[in-house]
Amino acid sequence: MKLTAGRQALLASFQAVIGVVERRQTMPILANVLLVAKDNRLAITATDIEVELQSQVDVDVDMAGEVTVPGRKLFDICKALPDGADIKLTLKSDRLTVQSGRSRFSLSTLPAAEFPIIDDIDANQKVTIPAAVVHRLLAKTYFAMAQQDVRYYLNGMLLETEADRIRAVATDGHRLALCESQLGDVTLPIQQVIVPRKGVLELQRLLVGEGTVDFEMGRNHIRVTIGDIRFTSKLIDGRFPDYQRVIPADVQNYLTADRETLRTALQRAAILSNEKYRGIRLEIRDSGAKIMAHNPEQEEAEEEVEVEYTGDDIEIGFNVNYLLDALGAVDDETVRISLNDANSSCVITIPDIDKSDAKYVVMPMRV
Repeated sequence: MKLTAGRQALLASFQAVIGVVERRQTMPILANVLLVAKDNRLAITATDIEVELQSQVDVDVDMAGEVTVPGRKLFDICKALPDGADIKLTLKSDRLTVQSGRSRFSLSTLPAAEFPIIDDIDANQKVTIPAAVVHRLLAKTYFAMAQQDVRYYLNGMLLETEADRIRAVATDGHRLALCESQLGDVTLPIQQVIVPRKGVLELQRLLVGEGTVDFEMGRNHIRVTIGDIRFTSKLIDGRFPDYQRVIPADVQNYLTADRETLRTALQRAAILSNEKYRGIRLEIRDSGAKIMAHNPEQEEAEEEVEVEYTGDDIEIGFNVNYLLDALGAVDDETVRISLNDANSSCVITIPDIDKSDAKYVVMPMRV
């Protein structure tokens, strides 16, 4: 293998895939990236078995070939070289030589045949979606995913297609985030897949800018093609909870407030909340809402916020972080919080519920 590439183009291609390469691996081959050079294109593939990323870049190929090299080391070399430099990669026996100007590096390699790669995901559904739509679905819901929960199916995000809609749902058992988007004239079968947490975060990082993405769903994998970048992730094999049952129906009490005013009041009260449980208490009346927090040191915080409220007087406790995450995801300047009673979850949306494409459910807690 022998090729020449521009430093900027090669570095950008590496940056797209390097996120899944860990420095310490149980399998040495997973610390490497797969380089495949042919037809004046270089494909760079990285994987951690769960998530695979492949990026392609235009290069001058003098001799086609394939090999795996330490990913972080080659990335760091490219990053350290000066702007505008040309980089030559030459493979001889089991060494890859990297040359640029007066700089020369020799890297160890492992055979390309040992690299685990996912060729075909056996997709049963494919749709082209604006990149902005997919990015919005992830950005509005990712924070509600669980982390290392024994209920493994919560450590990811549900993607659901139904007729002309695609929906993203995430929950950690204490709060739930849902966002959906219409796809226009497209008609899709009903399908649910659970994308693991790392896959969601990597995909969100890649989805920047305009354009469209090709979305493919199989039984065990999901694949998203974004220009010259191909993202593939294993799916979590499990049954996601029936999220519709979690969303309260026939709500009787409605609070409407300025989103930023409420958010900053909660942030201030949270300073003196219990550092472990993060609990705050809301007293909601026709006259306004009072936010209270206290901690084991007997310190207390109290904030009063002007709100519009229709319903019964309620005292209810919440994890303040969950409320802040939801308020941070709401686009509108005004927010609506719907409640039934002190023992029921609240729903956070924009005031015009008919135009709302996202909703957030937060369970109460004892404070």
